[in-house]
Amino acid sequence: MRYKVRMTGTLAPGTAPSRTRRLARAALYTLVVGAVLFGVGFLVRSRWQPLLSLDDALIQRATAVTRPRPGLREALIAWQELTQPIRLYFVGTLVCLWVWLAKGLRTRAWWAFGTMMLAWMIGLGAKYLFQRARPLVEEPVSEAPGYSFPSGHALNSAAWATILVILLWPVVRSRVGHVILVGSAVVVIAVTALDRVYLGVHYPTDVTVGVLTGVGLALASYAGYAGWNPPHPTEAHDPDDPEHPEFIDDAGPTSGTIHTPQES
Repeated sequence: MRYKVRMTGTLAPGTAPSRTRRLARAALYTLVVGAVLFGVGFLVRSRWQPLLSLDDALIQRATAVTRPRPGLREALIAWQELTQPIRLYFVGTLVCLWVWLAKGLRTRAWWAFGTMMLAWMIGLGAKYLFQRARPLVEEPVSEAPGYSFPSGHALNSAAWATILVILLWPVVRSRVGHVILVGSAVVVIAVTALDRVYLGVHYPTDVTVGVLTGVGLALASYAGYAGWNPPHPTEAHDPDDPEHPEFIDDAGPTSGTIHTPQES
């Protein structure tokens, strides 16, 4: 499929349906994420007994594993400190700056940074909305301030890891590199989720919904970003920007013809 463009970089009206479909897809992803977050949040707020009983039973079993193992407890606490959202997003901001300044992917870097900040704010806001108390455990393994649902560590680590995979995907060219990216993200998300439960500071539903919300937010944001075209493209060669060289005819930029990938 081809579209004609003016030298201002604005696509002809024929691109509107494609952009609309992408934004509709982003809205659909957002609705699914919201349904999970608010659906389980409603059950938590209404104190639905089957869910509470399951959470209590699982948290008791998890802390029973950690309590007699001080080495495991110390390792879990160390991971808790390492994955504090402020630390994750500090590293994420540095990666965004590197992708922008060293690789020229300016719009992609801004998308990643903005989505990280959005996920952080949504995680904080959800806690105050649902106001679930932390687990009550006899002989607690660890303690944490604030509310429990959803898990901030789980939500933010899931969003952070997913965003970094998407951000770095065009930078890492090899298949092995992509496997390492995805594998590392899965490990970070899984270990963080288990850490919260085995320390007894979050119920399993807190971390499950946190992970689903974090990943879902990142994917929903990217679905919308991938269909966005800046009205005045800059020199940043972003693979998601239709002005990127991989989309332009070999005849050169003056040909004004852009190849746009077919929608799946």
